[in-house]
Amino acid sequence: MQYMLLIYGSEGSWDSYSDEERNAIYEEYYALSNDLREQGKLVSANELQGTSTATTVTVHDGDTVVTDGPFAETKETLAGYYLIEAASLDEAIEWAARIPSARAGKIEVRPVVMRHAEVA
Repeated sequence: MQYMLLIYGSEGSWDSYSDEERNAIYEEYYALSNDLREQGKLVSANELQGTSTATTVTVHDGDTVVTDGPFAETKETLAGYYLIEAASLDEAIEWAARIPSARAGKIEVRPVVMRHAEVA
């Protein structure tokens, strides 16, 4: 089963780290990504740009409304994700606990609904 590991943190907190601290955290991310890849568990992973680059789209009565910024004003923002293959929720939680940002933020673990696209 696939699980999405959503990485949440306080935007701007990254700026409070020294270059050495940031580099050490990146090394942890690289090690985690390599472990997932070597075990055939990694489907996809990416860091997201800051919320200032976000665009939110909604449709009301057939009209598309586009606004700058994220959907909700929150203290913690979605910073990135891992999409992994895991045999169980317990295994997905073990991988999520290894994400460095879990120490300063939160990791949301969600099973992915797999549907096969129908061709019309």
